[in-house]
Amino acid sequence: MTNHYHLLIETPEGNLGKIMHYLNSSYTTYINIKRKRSGHLFQGRYKAILVDKDSYLLELSRYLHLNPVRANMVERPEEYLHSSYTAYIAINDGLVRTTDLLAIFSKDTETAKKHYRAFVEGALGEKQESPLKKVYGGMILGSVQFIKASLDRLGEELVQRTETSHKKALQSPCDVEGVLTVACAHYDVTPEVVLSGQRNDIRKAVIYLMKKQTAVSNREIGAAVGGMSGFAVAKAYQRLTADMAKDAALRNEMAGMDGAMSRVKG
Repeated sequence: MTNHYHLLIETPEGNLGKIMHYLNSSYTTYINIKRKRSGHLFQGRYKAILVDKDSYLLELSRYLHLNPVRANMVERPEEYLHSSYTAYIAINDGLVRTTDLLAIFSKDTETAKKHYRAFVEGALGEKQESPLKKVYGGMILGSVQFIKASLDRLGEELVQRTETSHKKALQSPCDVEGVLTVACAHYDVTPEVVLSGQRNDIRKAVIYLMKKQTAVSNREIGAAVGGMSGFAVAKAYQRLTADMAKDAALRNEMAGMDGAMSRVKG
């Protein structure tokens, strides 16, 4: 794109850092010589997302190939020069490996190219939601099972690093819906009871758990529990925390619901 680029790559040796350093530094050297300039070319560190290819390879490739069209840079994806799209639908110069993705459509390469083209261009003119909005913890895109397995492989040491993006989200046991489900089951009430504020004690417990177990903001929690302001959410959390300090039974009750939350919803 005009100020950034996307790569969808597989790294069997787990050496993405070396790859990106070589790519960025080599290209910077090339541009500096060609343009008779000096200094850095790219700003900031690259952002990496681990992708479950079984679930998101097709969707993500289509989204990236249609990026120039959505940005009104070209009318059709094959018109954009700085794209791998033509390698998938026409002639591949060998720079891009297309076999894994095309094999999803057909064993015959030419048939697969036609199907992939239809798949991508069938979304032209439609509002396509970015699959990147489904990224978990800022770094994993995939099914619940894939996320769980990836977190196990990453280990606590990586999650604890300060440079890990969305560290709090990675450590979050579940989302607001998961908290609401556990709380409703515990108190034997419907979500409507919580959202309506009929049971203020339950809503305070839900707010406390959402603050403790998720990475969402006070404003988002307020919206999830029936339309409270971020300030009201903060006050409710403070009140329940103060009550817990004086009430052992309440502390035990909150601890019990804490234990019912899995690391990842589902």
